[in-house]
Amino acid sequence: MDIKSLQLRINELNAKAKPHYKLYSQEEKEILTKTIKLNEEVGELCNDILSVLKLQRKSKLDKFDKRNFYEEFADVIITTMQLAAVARVDIERALNDKLLKIEHRYNKDH
Repeated sequence: MDIKSLQLRINELNAKAKPHYKLYSQEEKEILTKTIKLNEEVGELCNDILSVLKLQRKSKLDKFDKRNFYEEFADVIITTMQLAAVARVDIERALNDKLLKIEHRYNKDH
């Protein structure tokens, strides 16, 4: 298959599966924006993890500052909490519920 054929097939699939977009509310826009921002922050953290492990290319390793590594963890946590607030998720309840679930699973397996 060549690139042109692939593009045609993808265009056909897109036409069949095209979602019907509506105007988003301000709250929905905020959730979408925070979700994208969270993915950006996770990507930056991943880049720093690669640097800590010396798996980045030399040009990135030369610019790497370990202080940024700590900041990227904070950015992920802060952005996650911002997203939770916009989505009206009680982060304390979510964490407690999840920890109980993990503990239950761990106790069941051991």
